[in-house]
Amino acid sequence: MSNRLNTGIMTEKELQRYIRNNYPEENSVCEWKEFKDLKNLFVGHESEDVVSYVSAIANMKGGHLVIGVKDKTLDVVGTVPYNMDSKQAVLRLTQHCTNLSSEGLKVEEFVTSDTNKTVWIIHIPRHLPRCPVIAHRKAWQRIEDSLVEMRPERLNAILEEQMSIDDWSAKIVPDATIEDLDERAIAKAREEFRKCNPRRADEIDGWDVVTFLNKAKLTIKGQVTNAALILLGKEEAEHFLLPAVCKIRWCLKGTDNANKDYRIFSIPMILAVDELQSYIRNTTYRFAIPNSLFPEELPRYDVFTLREPINNAIAHQDYSKGARINVIEYDSERLIFENHAQFIPESVEKVVMDDSPESVYRNPFLVEAMRNVNMVDTEGGGIRKLFLKQKERLFPMPEYDLADGKVKVSIEGKVIDERFARILVNVPEITLRDIILLDKIQKGKALPDEPIAYLRKKKMIEGRKPNIYLAGSVAGSSKDKDLKTAYIKNKSFDDEYFRKLIIVYLKKFKYANRKDFEALLKNKLSDNLKENQKRNKIANLLTYLRKKGLVRSGDGKKWYLVDEDLNEI
Repeated sequence: MSNRLNTGIMTEKELQRYIRNNYPEENSVCEWKEFKDLKNLFVGHESEDVVSYVSAIANMKGGHLVIGVKDKTLDVVGTVPYNMDSKQAVLRLTQHCTNLSSEGLKVEEFVTSDTNKTVWIIHIPRHLPRCPVIAHRKAWQRIEDSLVEMRPERLNAILEEQMSIDDWSAKIVPDATIEDLDERAIAKAREEFRKCNPRRADEIDGWDVVTFLNKAKLTIKGQVTNAALILLGKEEAEHFLLPAVCKIRWCLKGTDNANKDYRIFSIPMILAVDELQSYIRNTTYRFAIPNSLFPEELPRYDVFTLREPINNAIAHQDYSKGARINVIEYDSERLIFENHAQFIPESVEKVVMDDSPESVYRNPFLVEAMRNVNMVDTEGGGIRKLFLKQKERLFPMPEYDLADGKVKVSIEGKVIDERFARILVNVPEITLRDIILLDKIQKGKALPDEPIAYLRKKKMIEGRKPNIYLAGSVAGSSKDKDLKTAYIKNKSFDDEYFRKLIIVYLKKFKYANRKDFEALLKNKLSDNLKENQKRNKIANLLTYLRKKGLVRSGDGKKWYLVDEDLNEI
């Protein structure tokens, strides 16, 4: 049987026995759920769906969620994952459960060989230190058999956990000396340190190299640290960092996604950032500002927008991964910055909305050193500034992808939707949170139920999931005729109007087939609907009229009026 277990294929009785032996009871680390259909239960109503249970289990000790068995009896009923396989399930969990570590997260799938029933066992890692796992913008926990929003005492226990971080960046490198540091990098560091401490400029100029490096917290009592090597080390000294790797790979991609050019940057990073910046094609962008007679010209990326993501990547990289930091530049005027690390704050959104810079760092010694030499600003909330810089330029908001143990930041260097840009100019009451959410809607991104409810309450959106569009009040306030036209096309007309058109058509031409109705209605239906959704809409209209006894279908799939003298619906 062991070979069959490895393949996830067993008879129903064997699978039930396997579950009884390995997951015999529900407790703080194990939950059984029947969940016969995962279509609306994987990410559904808060406290009732899979992601809520994953949050609750992760927020205790981690554990297992068994899906497709009856509570108490453990009878195998099976579940229907639809088009989602186990790998896609892991990806969706990391997308919908903020702070959920991908390390140790696994979905095992078992299919019974005799009854073809599917059971999933989700193995859930414990939450990261001081990082409760969030689903539906709430942290969950189990209290006996109930799933509840996390109690304050449990939340405080997590937030006040002792960090057992072994700060690799602060470690002394025994064989490295000051001679292994680059003189140009040291001079640059001193210059930037002076900018951060202008009142001490004369004193700083009088320090010898060792004193300066100690004061800037790059070295410890004159001994070279990993942080000092990362920021100031000579390229030939990078072997001291092994097996850790500190390199940046810049790659230029064409419109066909093919590589056009690339460059590898090594230590010292304080100089590499400047060199990398010189390779990025920061061309001039020209566009018309609403309500202005003159076009605006500006670089596609300001200095902060270029430097903040790459400095963040250096500061928060998990160097134990032995991976490079990647910067990808596209001909389509887009930049992606990618580093290997788990995002430690609760969420990007919380950092931006609450203006709350991180209080816990993966490499605290390195972060402090970078702050001292003006590479990062731990007090000012760099991520929030990044969003505000894009807002000032009327550019799309940055996009963060936190899947697969990486932090990937995407920055656009142009206005994608000029109508949306006009919203930023002409709707003064709009907040940064509103902008971030509306930006996602304009890009066609799916939103969870909570932010949709938030935007509905503010009367900023209309429509039903997944066909959400900007509300008439927002379109009207923008003073943009194209946006107003788009609103009317999105909103379309009500069902009564379409049903009347069908009746009028049949009164005039006696009969019609499906293609006739499509020709009649397709261009009048909301532009927010896809082609298949428009066809389904027409089918639903005909079904409604048939059930009301107003129309009938005859031979050859033709439709007729039941009463040719019909005037009302």
